[in-house]
Parts: sequence; C-alpha cells; structure tokens
Amino acid sequence: MRALSIAAAGMAAQEKNVEVIANNVANINTTGFKRARAEFTDLLYQTERTAGTPNRGDDTEIPEGSSVGLGVRLAAIRNLNMQGTLARTSNKFDLALNGRGWFQIAGEGGEILYTRAGAFNKNANGQLVTVDGNLVTPEITVPDNASDVMVNAAGVVFARIGSTNQIQQLGQLTLANFPNEAGLDPLGGNLFRETEASGSPVVGIPGEEGYASVQQGYLENSNVDPVKEITELISAQRAYEMNSKVIQAADDMYSTLAKGIR
Repeated sequence: MRALSIAAAGMAAQEKNVEVIANNVANINTTGFKRARAEFTDLLYQTERTAGTPNRGDDTEIPEGSSVGLGVRLAAIRNLNMQGTLARTSNKFDLALNGRGWFQIAGEGGEILYTRAGAFNKNANGQLVTVDGNLVTPEITVPDNASDVMVNAAGVVFARIGSTNQIQQLGQLTLANFPNEAGLDPLGGNLFRETEASGSPVVGIPGEEGYASVQQGYLENSNVDPVKEITELISAQRAYEMNSKVIQAADDMYSTLAKGIR
C-alpha cells in the first residue's frame, strides 16, 4: 500500500512549509527582509495503464489511463522581492530604496555582496558601513569636520563642512539589479550573494529607469504580512493533520488485512 509513503511525503512537505512561514514571522521586524514562499511539485507517477494504448479486445484506444502519484516534494523556497513600506527614522545615515535595486557591500576578500537594509553608520575612519561593519561600495568617507550629511534621491552624498556651511560632494552611491533576484543566495545578516541563477549584476544610478530612488532618513520595513502568514500557517497545519489521518487510515487497513490473513 503506497498510501503510507505518500502521506509521509505530504507531512514532510508541510513541515518544510511551516519552517518557511516561521522564518517569515520571525523576521517580521527585520529591515529589508523579503518573505519567502515554499514551492512544491508532485513526485513521479506509477502508470498501471497508459492512455492511448489499444484495448485488449479490439483496436480501439483507451481514452484515459491509470496513473497513481507517489507524493510531493519541496521544489524551491522562493524569495518574494516585493517592495516593503518605508518607515521614517530621521537618522541621516538610514537609507531606504523605493523600487528595484540592491546596495553593494564589500564582503570578505573583496567579494561584493548585496543588501536592501540601508541602516548604515560611520566607522572610526568615517567610512559608510553596515551595522556589522562591512564597507558600503562605492566607498563613501565622511570628513571629521562634517556638520551634516545629505543624500539625494539619485544617491549623491553631500556633506556640510564645519561652521562655514560649505557643501562638499563625497561620492555617488550605485545600485545593482539582477535578471533573476529570486536566484540570489541568502547569507544571513541581510546579505545576499550573486549566483549563476541570479545572473550578473547590472549596476546603475539610483533614480534612473529601472532603478530605485534613495530616501534618506527612512528604512524599508519587512514585506511580511502577518495576516497572510497566519492564514498560511493554519492551512499548512490542516494539511499536515489530514496527511496524518491518511496514515492512520492506511494503518487501520493494514491491521484489517493482517487479521484477515490470520
């Protein structure tokens, strides 16, 4: 009886589904977090009679075959890169992206990583860094005598120098776009890595066609919808319970068969 293994595959799939939902809920307040969705696909089918084959008695073709599915498996966990709402912080080093694009971050060994979390700050050298101390690329250095820092929608960074109120341009932030954002490799710490599936980054200026604009003094909230997550959690829980009942029913049928044989 295949019902036991089929239902067990269904329970394993729903367990993964609940894990994905749990991670979404856990990151409901994580800056720039993008919710994920578990994608499933059916397993191979065991064919007992193929559609279109000749009937035994004559040459007429069978219109419908007989195939039994063997369960379900996890196909992918897709990151849904939809825009999150922008929350005002009034912190001059907090930058939010409104639209497509990723900030570029210098990782270990000079590797370029990518993030949507724009909660930046200065390090001891005045360089713009993430909360974990990774340098923002292109590098922006704020002078010690800067009394204010301004970033416009096009990503150009300015500083007001000392008491003279002289405006000095510090640099230009650029953004990266990918042909397939869902193919980026999540590393934790709000960082992502380029992969073959994501395609190569296309770097551009904020505000240009296809690129986000920069909003200074704002952060992008997680795009997790708590109501949707709870609804999907209940649905996954019910599916898990139904599969467990299938296992129980199949076990009862086995018991009945065993008693009949004895």
